This record gives sequence, C-alpha cells and structure tokens, in this order.
Amino acid sequence: MKKRIAILDLGTNTFHILIADAGMQPPVVIFQETIAVKLGEGGIGQGIINAAAAERGLNALKKFRQYIDQFEAEEIKAVATSAIRTASNGKEFLRQVKFETGIVPQFIDGSREAELIYLGVRRAVKFDNKALIIDIGGGSTEFIICDSNKIFWKKSYEIGAARLMDMFHHSDPIEHKEIEHMINYLDNVLPELKKELAIHKPELLIGSAGAFETFAELCDQGFVKGKETEFSFNLHRFDLIANWIMKSNHDQRSQKPAIIPVRVDMIVAAAILTKYVLQIHLFKSLKLSAYSLKEGLMFENH
Repeated sequence: MKKRIAILDLGTNTFHILIADAGMQPPVVIFQETIAVKLGEGGIGQGIINAAAAERGLNALKKFRQYIDQFEAEEIKAVATSAIRTASNGKEFLRQVKFETGIVPQFIDGSREAELIYLGVRRAVKFDNKALIIDIGGGSTEFIICDSNKIFWKKSYEIGAARLMDMFHHSDPIEHKEIEHMINYLDNVLPELKKELAIHKPELLIGSAGAFETFAELCDQGFVKGKETEFSFNLHRFDLIANWIMKSNHDQRSQKPAIIPVRVDMIVAAAILTKYVLQIHLFKSLKLSAYSLKEGLMFENH
C-alpha cells in the first residue's frame, strides 16, 4: 500500500527533507531539498545554539512544513543529530519547532545515526568485501566497519567538520601547526578506530555524501550530484585535491562552483580528516555514497 512520508534530517550544517512514496518497492523519492542553516555557527564550541542559528533553523523548518503540506505527506520522520543533541538549549529549540511548525523531531544518538547511515550507503554502493564507511557531519563523524550484509563495528565521535574548524582552523589559509595540532588530537581520539581497522582489515573506504560529494565534483567535473548513487575516486587525484584544499585560502575555495557556500571553510577540516583516515590504514579504493542518513530512514523496513 502506497504511503507518502516526509523524512527530515536536522544536521549541524544543513537541514534535509526527502519526501517519498514508501509503500513502493523500492520507495520512490518525489521531492528533496537541502537548506544550509549553520546551526553550529558561533555556538558549537560552547555547546549552545545561538539565536541567529536557531532562527535560520526555524525558518528552514517552516519551509519544510510547506513542502510537507504541498505533497500531502501522511507521516513525518524527523531526526535531530549532533549539534541539537549536544546543545544545552537543544530541547528548547525543538519545543519551539513543535510550537511553530507542528513538526516533532526525535533526538537520535550516534549509534543510531551510524546504523541509519549504513542502511543508506549499502543501497547506494555495491561492495562485497569489508569496507569502512565514514560520514563527516558538522558536529559528529560516524565510522562503520561493515560488509553489505552486516555491521561489524560502529562508533560516532564528536569530531565533525564544524567542531574541528572551531578548535583548530583559525588562520587563512590554515597553518601547518594547526594541521599538526588537529592530527595529534585525532591520534588521541581515535585509537579504537585504529584497533578495529587492524582487526577487520577493510580494503574499501566509503565516504557518505556531504563533503565527499564536493570532493567528487572537484576530482571529476563530469560528476553530477543526484545522477549517480556512487562514484569511484582515483586515490592519487583525491590526494592532489585534498592537498590543494589544505593550502588554499577562503577566497580561492569560494571561486570553485563545486564548493557550496556552507562548505567553503569546513571542507578544510573534512579534507584533513579524510587524509588522516587514508594514512592510518592501507585502503585500496575510495568511493562516494550519494546516500546517507535520510535514505537510511527511507529504506529502513523496506
């Protein structure tokens, strides 16, 4: 039986809406949009959502409410992730959302977030052997070691690109010592990831949407977002692009159409984190999954 659902992913940098007919096999997407809200801007380091960011988030959700009504969605699945989950006024923000839009988002923890990312990615990318999925959000980054049938290990860390930028990226372009400090920090935070990589030995690294869509567009101008569900990187080409990002300044990145405004500065931390993961374990290949958390919610139970 056809059932129209609206799926909302309230992230740190961007809010996403996807409307689909979920009774179909597979579900059919009829509308989607992403709005840059920068919910963590000016407050993520202090664990708050500041007033300007809250207003941007609320305005985005009022627009989403119009889409929900326009497409006559019967059910709303809305999830709030890292920035809202960890903010001292996150619950207050969600109360305001409910009051002004009637939308009732649910907090999900990092483990649930990782599970949903996996459900989305395995529908987008064909892989038989073990892989490491990395999803770099603004607030958190999820790591999932898996194959196409099951998850072997998963963990969410509060090391999203907005948090890393707030902590380490204070120069333009980023200084070498800031990169070193970030790498030392990652060494201290991610020993369990290193241990699990040594145990499971995945050969494929899959980057989930977000920054990896930007990397794909920079690596291959023939890549069209929304057209393919996966993209295979040339590892040498990726390394060249990541190095350029790390050496570039704000204005140089702004001039690249592939880098959307909300990602112009955060892409630096995302590039450093991705290069770090590629250096701590020998991966043979790197792929983009165009699907992530919101698609995982759509495919769950289907």
